[in-house]
Amino acid sequence: MTTEPKGRVVPATDPRSAEGGRVDQWDADDAVTQLYAAHYRSLVRLAALLLRDTAAAEEVVQDAFVSMHGRWRRLRDPDKALAYLRQSVVNGARSTLRHRGVVQRYLPRQVLPEFAASAEHGAMDRLDHDAVVAALRLLPPRQREALVLRYYGDLSEADIAAAMGISRGAVKSHASRGMAALRTTLETTT
Repeated sequence: MTTEPKGRVVPATDPRSAEGGRVDQWDADDAVTQLYAAHYRSLVRLAALLLRDTAAAEEVVQDAFVSMHGRWRRLRDPDKALAYLRQSVVNGARSTLRHRGVVQRYLPRQVLPEFAASAEHGAMDRLDHDAVVAALRLLPPRQREALVLRYYGDLSEADIAAAMGISRGAVKSHASRGMAALRTTLETTT
């Protein structure tokens, strides 16, 4: 199997070929392995931006892939596997953040680990990057998710709406309010 752009998984052999025969059943192992190889890193970066914790981000993404593997035969449209993974990662990050909130209410305050650097981090000016990340941390979760998915994940409004489980109008609203709040925060800190 091979992975095309946008996460579409296709059989390695052409089902119409004499040798390939007809492909009736997707092989979950091969398909999920291909998706993992093509998208694991970008999904971990997405989760790390939402969670501000690389180890938790890796767990969330691994859980999403395990879930995908277990549900592969029930997946109606393999072309939407990447969208399913993104939504699983966003939902897993939300769940992790909710759990952190409960833990913080009932346990003594602990310092969360600093945001882990990524390859893109080196290309940005350190001060600007730190200011933007700090400003993102101040945003409400939905606004932060919309901005991270849009500007870091480079997703369309429709893909963001699917990943967040909201309408396109709500995506526009969250992104607009988030950008306004970011702008205000960054103007006051510089």
